[in-house]
Amino acid sequence: MSKFTREVKHQAVQRYMNNLVSYRELAKEVGVDHSVLRYWVMLFKHHGDQAFSFPYTKYSPAFKLRVIQFIKESNYSVREASAIFHIPDPCMVRRWKIKWETCGDAAFNPKEKRPSTMTSKNNKTNEEKATNPSVDELKKELEYLRMENAYLKKLRGLSSGRKVTKEIKAKVIYELRHAFPVNQLVKVAKMSRSTYYFLVQTWEQADPDRKWKRRIQFIYRKHKGRFGYRRITDVLQEKGHKINKKKVYRIMRDLGLQCIVRIKKYKSYTGEVGKAAPNILNRNFKADRPNQKWVTDVTEFKLFGQKLYLSPILDLFNGEIITYTLQSRPTFDLVETMLTQGLERISEGDDLLLHSDQGWHYRMPKYQRTLKENNITQSMSRKGNCYDNAVMENFFGIMKSELLYLQEFDSIDHFKEELEEYIHYYNHLRIKSRLKRKSPVAYRASFEQAA
Repeated sequence: MSKFTREVKHQAVQRYMNNLVSYRELAKEVGVDHSVLRYWVMLFKHHGDQAFSFPYTKYSPAFKLRVIQFIKESNYSVREASAIFHIPDPCMVRRWKIKWETCGDAAFNPKEKRPSTMTSKNNKTNEEKATNPSVDELKKELEYLRMENAYLKKLRGLSSGRKVTKEIKAKVIYELRHAFPVNQLVKVAKMSRSTYYFLVQTWEQADPDRKWKRRIQFIYRKHKGRFGYRRITDVLQEKGHKINKKKVYRIMRDLGLQCIVRIKKYKSYTGEVGKAAPNILNRNFKADRPNQKWVTDVTEFKLFGQKLYLSPILDLFNGEIITYTLQSRPTFDLVETMLTQGLERISEGDDLLLHSDQGWHYRMPKYQRTLKENNITQSMSRKGNCYDNAVMENFFGIMKSELLYLQEFDSIDHFKEELEEYIHYYNHLRIKSRLKRKSPVAYRASFEQAA
């Protein structure tokens, strides 16, 4: 295998940690075995930017014994122990372990040489001390190993696979300060004492973000976890606070706050019925005024072993839910009732386009006749193309993530009450960036007032 520079190794590790790519794919692209790439990543997690800078590669017998003892006591693998002790190649440790298992502690003692006539008495004394260490020296060595083992265990627990920073090292030292001397712990951590005491001093200072944390937590809980860092930033900026979305993201990450994850919509196809209308909307989802472009669709979900079908109408001008119907069966009156309720919102002079998919409800002659009688232009998505009605699909995803998958319901009636409350929340309280940080109803009101 060709030798890789430190820059190449750093780039490979950063690509793995920042991109959704597997070890094998990246290793094949870099031209290295995937086990080697795993070891690079492991080194980086333990030693950061100094992961691929090795001060020396010739190790003393005492160091080799210390590594073997650490593996034996902590049950670490050879590879992970090699990464912890910052050894460039785990194969070296594997050879040490095999040699130790064969010959014991004497495996790493240098071979005895014939005494030279030029050797002085002082040299003999030093050799005897190195070969036969005193009890005090053995106790010091044992205490150092115990301290090093405790430090590495604590470090592994606090880092949890993340990059080991100076702050994490300082926290480990701070927690072990009563068991071991600080001046020895900083040597094990390869950190200066001044850096350690500086970091400890910063912990004792007041948190500069404490006000932001309270505000962000209040907004997050008010919206029941439905807002991510971008929308929370919009709320704060709308109230006059000057804060960047990156800072909101960092604070939310520190607090463990995360927007709920979306789940894909259930899809079904029942076949063709009646006549399809052309795709007049053609993904032009922008509307200049209310009641210009509406979209509709039907979605299905299951609660308490019972299927429910939701059929809403959404105005593309401001994303407002005009009306909706909810039934346990997807019969035609599900859509018919919804359309009848929606017609009450139309004013004289409105030139309305109503877009849907090619579902059988919208192909029914009665549905199409009602549209013509009210001078409403019908538009349909192309067959099998969900993107033609993407705004409605997006609403279903938001509604299910922020209501259906977020809460627990006592009964179907309880769910219907919560759904009604959520639709009101969605229309009146849930702000959108594209609506100048206003809710759909507030945006429509400001438009009508300006007109």
